[in-house]
Amino acid sequence: MPIGPLSDSHRQISVVEPVSPALERVKLILFQPFDAGKWFAIGFCAWLARLGEAGGVGAHFNNSFSSGNNHASADDLRRFLERAWGFTLHNLDWIIPLAAFLLLLSLALGILLLWLNCRGKFMFLHCVALNKAEIVEPWSQYAGPARSLFWFRLVLSFISMALLLPPMGLMAVLVLKMFLAGAPDVASILLAAALALFAVLAGVALALIRKFTLDFVVPIQYLRGGRCLDAWAEFWKLLRAHPGLFTLYILFQIVIGMAIGVLVLFAILLTCCLAGCLLIIPYIGTVLLLPVLVFKRSFSLYFLRQFGPAFEVFPPPPPPAAPPSGLAPLPTAP
Repeated sequence: MPIGPLSDSHRQISVVEPVSPALERVKLILFQPFDAGKWFAIGFCAWLARLGEAGGVGAHFNNSFSSGNNHASADDLRRFLERAWGFTLHNLDWIIPLAAFLLLLSLALGILLLWLNCRGKFMFLHCVALNKAEIVEPWSQYAGPARSLFWFRLVLSFISMALLLPPMGLMAVLVLKMFLAGAPDVASILLAAALALFAVLAGVALALIRKFTLDFVVPIQYLRGGRCLDAWAEFWKLLRAHPGLFTLYILFQIVIGMAIGVLVLFAILLTCCLAGCLLIIPYIGTVLLLPVLVFKRSFSLYFLRQFGPAFEVFPPPPPPAAPPSGLAPLPTAP
C-alpha cells in the first residue's frame, strides 16, 4: 500500500548525512573482506545496470582558419552540401530502404539494451541492499518490476524523441538555410533561439524524471514489488511535500559527480592514461568503477530511508549473540 509523505520537519533530513553510511557500505560490500569473485559478480550486475548509459562520443571541431581562407572554405562546404543533396535525390531508391533498415536495427538494439538495463537496475540494487553477489536469483525475482520499469522508460524515451527531435531538426534546417544563403536572418535566429530554449527546458524536465525514477522509484518498486506507475505515485507524494529537499539532492548530486570526475581524472593521469584505457573496456571498466557505483547507489538509498521506515531498503543488522546465562554445572563425582 502506498505510504504518505513524511510529516517531520525538513531539518531532520540531510543531503550530506548519507555520505558517511554510503562510504561505509562500500567498505562493507567490497573490502570487508576483499573478494575478487564477489567484485566480478556484483560488477556484472552493475554492468547490466549501465548498458546504454556509460560513456559518450565527443567531437572537437577545429575552427582556426585564417581570415583569407574562411570565405573559400564556406564556398567549398556549400558546394559539397549541394552535391550531397543532388546525390541523395538521384539515389533515393536504395538510400531510403537502407536508412529504414539502419533505423529499425538501431531501434531494436536500443530496446534490447533498455530491457537488459532495467533488469540490471534491480539486480544491482539487490546486491547493494543485501550485500550479496547474486545474479540468477535477482534476475528472476524482480522480473515483474523490471518489466514495468522497462515499459515506463520505453514510453518516456518515445516522448523524449517526440519532444526533442522536431525542434532540433528544425533548428538544424534553419542554421543550414542561413549558412547556404551566406547571410544571417533575424527571424530564423529568433526562431532557432526559441526552439533551443524549449529543447533545453524539455531536456532538463525529462532528465529529472529519469533521475528520480532510477534513484527513488526503483527502490520503492524493489520494496513493494509493484508497478512503476504505482511507485511513481508514492514518490510523487514525497516530492510534492518536500520539493526543497529534492532540489538540494539534485544539486548535491552535481557536486558529487564533479568530485568523482576529478578523482577519476586524477587516477587516469597518475597511471599515465592506463586507467583511462581500462575504463573504456566494457565490463572491465565497470568492475574498476565498482566502488563509485556502489557509493552512488547506496547514497540515494540512505537519503530515501530518512523519510521513514517504510522506505528502508537495507535489512536490519542481526541481533547480538546472547551472553551465557550462567556457568555450566560442574560434573558430579563418580
